[in-house]
Amino acid sequence: MLDPLPIFVLASASPARLKLLNTAGIKPIVRISNFDESQIQTGKGIELVQTLAICKAQSVTSEFSNALVLGCDSVLEVEGKIYGKPKSATEAIDRWQVMRGNTGMLYTGHALIDLVKKQQLVRCGITKVYFADLSDETIAAYVQSGEPLKCAGSFALEGKGGLFIEKIEGCHSNVIGLSLPLLHQMLLELGYNVTDFWQK
Repeated sequence: MLDPLPIFVLASASPARLKLLNTAGIKPIVRISNFDESQIQTGKGIELVQTLAICKAQSVTSEFSNALVLGCDSVLEVEGKIYGKPKSATEAIDRWQVMRGNTGMLYTGHALIDLVKKQQLVRCGITKVYFADLSDETIAAYVQSGEPLKCAGSFALEGKGGLFIEKIEGCHSNVIGLSLPLLHQMLLELGYNVTDFWQK
């Protein structure tokens, strides 16, 4: 007899991540991680997002016994500096003045904890982002829209920010907050096929 499939849990408050999973046929249970990110102090982008992803996933595992729990975290690195969500409109404007006409590396940590098999995987998706050379007026208008204040790196590729990204190298969905191809690979490594989790 086949073991029952674990339930899929997303340990994230991100509407963009939930939408990506839904679009890919996965309807997860959402449990918002209240992990205090300020506990983690590291200057390295890949190490930071992987550590935060696993901490977020671990913070909700106590609620479940038969689940696959996915935690994610994203940051943008430009000129060696790490950016998460901006804390204010002024900060977002300052960042965009550095980002415009420049390139950045978008890192998204992915942690998948299998509570049934008692295994966990941690990976990082990396995408290079090329920003348009925006005027001060356009930056101010974009920040005034409020969108940059909700996003790591101060832009949303799937929103108005998509107008200001000239090209990307790497996974598109990784920039939105969750690399679907990487998730597929991680599920395979744990012995699952992503199609098993499609809504029937």
